[in-house]
Amino acid sequence: MAKDKAPVTPAIRQLRAAGVTFTDHVYAYEEKGGTAVSARELGVDEHCVVKTLIMEDEAKRPLIVLMHGDRQVSTKELARVMGVKSVSPCSPDTANRHSGYQVGGTSPFGTRHAMPVYMEESILGLPRIYINGGKRGYLVGLDPCEACRLLDPILVRVAI
Repeated sequence: MAKDKAPVTPAIRQLRAAGVTFTDHVYAYEEKGGTAVSARELGVDEHCVVKTLIMEDEAKRPLIVLMHGDRQVSTKELARVMGVKSVSPCSPDTANRHSGYQVGGTSPFGTRHAMPVYMEESILGLPRIYINGGKRGYLVGLDPCEACRLLDPILVRVAI
């Protein structure tokens, strides 16, 4: 796919401004398909597809969690690590409001509001990750160290 046909989102603007080298991957989005569909469409291991989850603690403070596509987040363990009572996924409307992106197209880059980012530590061990570029059906491929440099995440071990 030609680079000029990929969408230009706030995420892409942030990546370009930071000088990050990335590849564009546009695919046919399927409602409720999740990372299994994007991995299949891109022909990559679902473990390398990183999902961006917008969650909140019991005080409704939003946060971003980056997790392998084939894993789930232990919200109980994440809450323990954060030192809060509970963590839960935001409703789609709340997630959209915090991130500025539509659920299914949420990128950790270029969010509407700054939020703390928690990244599953083992993501950094991957040679390349595929993460949402800010639109449904659009991932960007990049070095996980670049994502770490831009997002300055708190590394955690909360995968189940």
